[in-house]
Amino acid sequence: MRDAATSSDCPRSDVSAAVGLVGLAGLLGWIAFCRAFPDISAALDLPGPRARLDGPYAALLGLVASGLPMVVWSVFVDRVHRNPSTGLSWSGTQDPGATRSVSFTKLTGLWATWAVLAALYAIGRWYWDGQYLFAMKVLGFAAVPALVLSIPYILWLDRRMENPRDATWHFGAFLLNREAWDKDRVIAHWRAWIIKGFFGAFMISILPGGFAEVVNANPGELASQPGALAVAMISLLFVIDVQIGTVGYVMTLRPLDSHIRSGNPFLAGWVAALLCYPPFVYGVMNAGGLLAYEANAPGWRHWMADSPLLLSVWGGWLVMLTGVYAWATVAFGLRFSNLTYRGVITHGPYRFTRHPAYLSKNLFWWSASLPFLVTDGGPMEAIRNVVGLSLVSAIYYWRARTEEAHLLGEDAKYREYHAWMARQGTITAPLGALTRALGRGRSESLQPAE
Repeated sequence: MRDAATSSDCPRSDVSAAVGLVGLAGLLGWIAFCRAFPDISAALDLPGPRARLDGPYAALLGLVASGLPMVVWSVFVDRVHRNPSTGLSWSGTQDPGATRSVSFTKLTGLWATWAVLAALYAIGRWYWDGQYLFAMKVLGFAAVPALVLSIPYILWLDRRMENPRDATWHFGAFLLNREAWDKDRVIAHWRAWIIKGFFGAFMISILPGGFAEVVNANPGELASQPGALAVAMISLLFVIDVQIGTVGYVMTLRPLDSHIRSGNPFLAGWVAALLCYPPFVYGVMNAGGLLAYEANAPGWRHWMADSPLLLSVWGGWLVMLTGVYAWATVAFGLRFSNLTYRGVITHGPYRFTRHPAYLSKNLFWWSASLPFLVTDGGPMEAIRNVVGLSLVSAIYYWRARTEEAHLLGEDAKYREYHAWMARQGTITAPLGALTRALGRGRSESLQPAE
């Protein structure tokens, strides 16, 4: 057996690189189809308006275009349903009568959970304004099919689970009060579903805007406007991130080994994550928030407008950072979501740093906003911006540490990966060495003089 402390090999990823790539190919193919639809409809003499498919439901179908290839690859090539981590047994099924009672208890817990989430959506005022209206419409339409389909799915699943009394069953047992239930399992159930409910609605809400922008992008206009090509490429990369990420929140299914194994148990992790998303982000990082960092800072295109070469180089740098950010999401395949443990990812950008998305996102914000360059307010305004963005970056560092604490406690493979990255990660290892050197320097400076 190899020693995790000395091995030169990075642990194998729980998700193959090909899963995200086939999803990306499906999404790009769908975007190309939506852009070319006027010509396609004209060639086939289809009825109706011959315009690009840029509406919200075309964006929603993008989830199918990216998700279906990932599911097919996962099942027929990677055969993830055979992984021991699914908790499923395919050698034989239990008698339906033996699991029927378990399934009904589980359905009670599942439907009650959905009812509570629906009530929270109804109470949350921000869910009925702006971009969230689309998410509420989609979730409302999906409610009845989900209720109907959950019955055969749970009955089928429980006959194949090695231990069908999972966290959802424990919540159902708590509600029915007929069998012994475990409080910790009930809490674990709610951690997972709060994450899915909160972030899932947000991801669906932001699907239409970016998708329409990408479908309607005009190459001729992009070539004539300084920096416009870089902005368009950045928009496309953000659409890739959102589409693949949303599939991850939707496809939390045990037969695909993409189920949520645990939610982050640390309050600090939840606080750090929620500060970065609506409605909390409005009062923290957005314009007028406590940590607003773009006051009188018009950004990179303003300051570099007179230098086409610098504008192109800087735009390319921003595109590369956004590409790393999108790549970090694509690498998850079907398993992307915040605050969860759904397996260990060690390929792609995760070979260079443990947190490629956070690192690239923060470098992008610093490089795009240039908070220290302001048009009004003088040096004090620039200092406010720099302090604000520094604290935003500190929040993401905080998020990273709490996520590491969660995963280190869950999986020996992640502990091995964490140790390997500390020694050999292209970015993580030098940063760790620098941090340790600075720590030694501080400790030596605090030693009393002889």
